[in-house]
Amino acid sequence: MRIRRPEPHTLAGAYALDALDGPDRARFERHAARCRECTREVTGLREATARLAAAAAVPPPAALKDALRAETARTRQLPPVTRPRPAAARPSARPLGVRRLALALGGAAAVAAVTVGVTASLVPPAGRPSASQEIAKVLTAPDAVKLTAQVRTGGTATIVMSHHDRMLVFAAAGLRRLPAAQHYELWLIGPGRDRAAGRLPAPSHGMTGPVVAADLRSGDRLGLTVEPAGTHRPTTPMILELTL
Repeated sequence: MRIRRPEPHTLAGAYALDALDGPDRARFERHAARCRECTREVTGLREATARLAAAAAVPPPAALKDALRAETARTRQLPPVTRPRPAAARPSARPLGVRRLALALGGAAAVAAVTVGVTASLVPPAGRPSASQEIAKVLTAPDAVKLTAQVRTGGTATIVMSHHDRMLVFAAAGLRRLPAAQHYELWLIGPGRDRAAGRLPAPSHGMTGPVVAADLRSGDRLGLTVEPAGTHRPTTPMILELTL
């Protein structure tokens, strides 16, 4: 049986997230070298991924810093090298130095921060995949499309959408802070009634989101309003309205 390789154009999302292995990565890079459309798509998805990651990032907890200091104190450092040793005499594993330890824990902290931020931004219903899984699914979808738009009250919204999966990921930069009694609310505006699509968390370090909106329908538009607590329908003018 002949194994059919995926169409190179469909690998742009996975490549943007460094999710391709050696042969597929090399094949896509050869294809992208002569395909401007894929090059633009990868650039756009990487920009969107960076925005979404920045929106979800949170400062590392104090306990992580304490654990780093404690591990640094316990980790023996390499002795100074006085003369070269034969290769056979070198140990197969070496103690982890302070710099390498800090880099290793720093990478883990960044991953943890993004995961915590994404999960906190939207708690999925029982039986539904986690927000981080849904975000990865949208970003790696073969038909993923990135949209950007200006918010009327200030700020820029970035949306990555998959019509096939009927989902989108929303993040924003530069939204103004709101009073405690108000929040930003996303809406899916369709031929029928408007549907609440997600409440945005408070802006942090200039970034807001990401939030996953699911169950997109043909003809939907995406809207953003400022709402008081307990709202089940838009009560204020749209500060962002985007055709999907």
